[in-house]
Amino acid sequence: MTKRHFKPEYRQEVAELVLDKGYAVKDAADAMGVGKSTVDKWARQLKKERTGGEIKAAPISAELCRIKELEREIQRLKLEKEILKKATVISRGQRNTTANNITRC
Repeated sequence: MTKRHFKPEYRQEVAELVLDKGYAVKDAADAMGVGKSTVDKWARQLKKERTGGEIKAAPISAELCRIKELEREIQRLKLEKEILKKATVISRGQRNTTANNITRC
């Protein structure tokens, strides 16, 4: 049996049935065609996300997905900035040494 993958939006919708709409975990699992333990895990994870707890799994809420995406983008931009700084220092050093080796008339 292959492992099913669910989009964050779907996981959030199922977890909200339990947390916001008052469904029992079993009822939400049956209604959405997902295992009871899976729904329970999603509901606990969404509750942690809402309270600011540490999450190890992939985020459920769209907001947290966006935050994680932006954090990755920030890291990438920081790395690019460091690379460009190093390249600038190297190129300045090369220009200065080349200019010093030219004799003027």
